[in-house]
Amino acid sequence: MRHPRSGPGKKRGRGPRIPATTLRKQQAALANVDQITGAKIPKSFVFSRGKLPSTLRHLQQDLRKVMLPYTALNLKEKKRNNLKDFVNVAGPLGVTHFLILSSPKSLPHLRFAKSPQGPTFTFQIEEYALAADIANSQKRPRCPPGIFKNSPLVVLSGFSGLGNPFESLVEYFQHMVPAVDPSTVQLAACQRILLLKYDKEKEVIDFRHYSIKLQPVGVSRRIRKLMQNNQVPDLRDLKDVSDYVTKAGYGSESEADDEAATVSLPSDVDKLNQASRKSAVRLQEIGPRMTMRLVKVEAGLCSGDVLYPWPVAKEAAGKKGKVTEEEIEGQEETEDGSEDEMKE
Repeated sequence: MRHPRSGPGKKRGRGPRIPATTLRKQQAALANVDQITGAKIPKSFVFSRGKLPSTLRHLQQDLRKVMLPYTALNLKEKKRNNLKDFVNVAGPLGVTHFLILSSPKSLPHLRFAKSPQGPTFTFQIEEYALAADIANSQKRPRCPPGIFKNSPLVVLSGFSGLGNPFESLVEYFQHMVPAVDPSTVQLAACQRILLLKYDKEKEVIDFRHYSIKLQPVGVSRRIRKLMQNNQVPDLRDLKDVSDYVTKAGYGSESEADDEAATVSLPSDVDKLNQASRKSAVRLQEIGPRMTMRLVKVEAGLCSGDVLYPWPVAKEAAGKKGKVTEEEIEGQEETEDGSEDEMKE
C-alpha cells in the first residue's frame, strides 16, 4: 500500500536548493575567516618587478615558503603583468599583503605593501642568505615539510620607542600573518618563528626564520628516535636491551638541558612532549636570512606621498611622492633594456 506524498510534486526530507554560485561564495567567505577567532585571515602575494638574477629568484621562493600556508607558492608571473593585474586578482582571493622583489642597479629592494590602498615600505637588502645556504652550513639541518602547514609566529624586537614610521611598520608586521589566541591555540600548530629585530645602532632590521623543536628533558636521543620512528632498533651487536639505552660514548654532553629554555607544557603535543613532564625549546634557523634597511615609506600602494625619509618641504614631498607604478615599471624596463644592449 502506497502512502500519499506530503504535497503535490514535492519530496519529503528535502529543503530548498541553494544555487551553486551561492555555495561557492559562501565557501570562499568561510575560507577567508578564521573559524575560531572570527577575524579575517591575511593572505599574501610574493612576486617580482623586472628581471631578477637566479639567486634572487631563489630568495623569492624562500619568502613564499615563509608566508605559507596563506600565500601562492606557485604564483605564475608574466612580463606583461603590471601591479594593477595583481590588485585586481587579490580582491576576489582575499589577498591583503604584497611582498615585491626588485633588482635595481644598486642593491636589491623588497617592498612590503598593503593591498589595495597601501602603505608601502621599501627596504634595501644589504645582506641575504638563502635557505639552502643555511642548510648547507649546518651539521644537522632540520626543515620537515609539516612545519609549513601553519603560519609562523611573528616576534618583534627593538621597535619600542621609535615612533613613526616604525609604529605603522610594526602594525603591518603584526597583521601580516593570522593572529594567535593564547587561550585557544594548539601547541602542535606552533612550528615556526619569524624574528624581526631592529638594530638601533646600525639602523637595520634583521630578518630570521626559525623552526621550533620540543625535546623532553632527561630523555636520551636513542629513546627519542625509538619513540618517533616506531621501528625496532638494530640490537645484533648488543648483549642486552639495556645496553642500547645505557651505551657509553653517547654524546649527551652536547645536549645539556638549559633551564632558561625549559618550559612546562599546558597540554600534550605528541608522544614525547606531554603535559606531565618538562620540555626544552630549541630553535633552529631554516632561512632565509636578510639584513634590511628602511629607505622609503609611501602612503599608497607603490605610489602617493613620501612619508619617510622626512621631506624638507611639503611641496617637494608631494611631487616626489606621486610616482605611479607605470613609471616604476618603465624605469625597470629601461634598466633591463640597457643591460641587454650591454650584453649585445
